[in-house]
Amino acid sequence: MPEDRDWEAYKVPPTRTPVGENDKSLTNPVYILQSVFNYVVDTPVTFVREWIERQQAKNKFYYYHQKFRRVPDLSECLEGDYLCYFEAEAQWRRDRMVDQEIVEIIRERVGACKQREGPNQFQNCAKEVELLAQVTKAYQDRYGDLGVHGNARTCLMKQKHRMMEERKAQADASQ
Repeated sequence: MPEDRDWEAYKVPPTRTPVGENDKSLTNPVYILQSVFNYVVDTPVTFVREWIERQQAKNKFYYYHQKFRRVPDLSECLEGDYLCYFEAEAQWRRDRMVDQEIVEIIRERVGACKQREGPNQFQNCAKEVELLAQVTKAYQDRYGDLGVHGNARTCLMKQKHRMMEERKAQADASQ
């Protein structure tokens, strides 16, 4: 390096940090709006939300474990008791959805067994296939031929007709 250094290019840092100018003008209005928003809107909303979360933490509600009380069947309702009719219809719809899910779960188990066993599926998945046949037959006996607009009353009538046919077949067999 040459002996004649350019001292202006390499200034020595100041020994003390310089103090900024003391500006007496107003602060930026954006900062004022941010602080007003923080105190007027954000802080109360945050407080209320934290309070709600504390209350929910005390009383946990698991929606997927909701248990409905069993209501009387449509055959047990009194004539003209429309509230009982409505509750029986709602209970029937819940039962139908549960039965549909049971059939779907068994069908998925059979599919998983067939996928897992491959060529040996007929001997190794026989129990699952038999269970699926029983479940689908029970579902078909109860809800089959009702269609999309089936309700508790038509299902009850179907059950009544099936019982009458079974009694008639039993009486014919005993004669």
